[in-house]
Amino acid sequence: MPDYNTMEIMICVAARELEDGATVGVGTGAPCAAAMLAQKTHSPNLVIMFEAGGVSPLLPEMPISVGDSRTFYKAVMASSMCDIMETCNRGFVDYTFLGGAQIDMYGNLNSTIIGEDYKKPKVRFPGSGGANDFASFCWRTMVVTLQDARRFVAKVDFLTTPGWLTGGDSRVKSGLPPGTGPYKIITNMGIMDFEPHSKRMRVISINPGYSFKHIQDNCGFELLQAKIIEETRPPTEDELRILREEVDPYKYVIGR
Repeated sequence: MPDYNTMEIMICVAARELEDGATVGVGTGAPCAAAMLAQKTHSPNLVIMFEAGGVSPLLPEMPISVGDSRTFYKAVMASSMCDIMETCNRGFVDYTFLGGAQIDMYGNLNSTIIGEDYKKPKVRFPGSGGANDFASFCWRTMVVTLQDARRFVAKVDFLTTPGWLTGGDSRVKSGLPPGTGPYKIITNMGIMDFEPHSKRMRVISINPGYSFKHIQDNCGFELLQAKIIEETRPPTEDELRILREEVDPYKYVIGR
């Protein structure tokens, strides 16, 4: 079995979710690495979109921001943030990858503050950026993050980005498009999805070396369990070679 680190398995698992011909809105870091890996392995026709306006570039190497000139390299279109958000709004974007300081059992994300007082928080983060728009209108939202009880909380301190809100049909009742919403949560310990009726987070796959107890002990709320929980397939030698040599040779992401 090839050796790999935490970031490498999360990127490889995320890349496998992106089928050929799909469209995906990404930021920099692990989501971009996952999209690049998918494009260089099983999804050559993957359409990668960046918030700043790059559409379907052939990324020569890892960009350092969503406005990096490399995000426009041999792209189909060099547009703008307004064009990208309009494309999401029109239902043309299949996947997006997001993150945040906190996530709850319904996939709601907080990337704004830690603390109860918005004006005087314990910590202030950058805020939404395009995250709210992506999560509101892209069909499937995925999160790549470390499993940590401080990050997986019973209730987010601030709702920056909507997930399934309070569960059930609350998202649709809020006016967000039916069929959109959180899809998969990919961590260093396993993979979670959302139970179809309650919309609560549930474990569907566990990474090698971990157990359900590890995941639950590093979560601030009770996790559901799928009837059949699989063992996550570790990265292959080919995936790791491409990731290390072609996607992120300078280890901007996988070296973290």
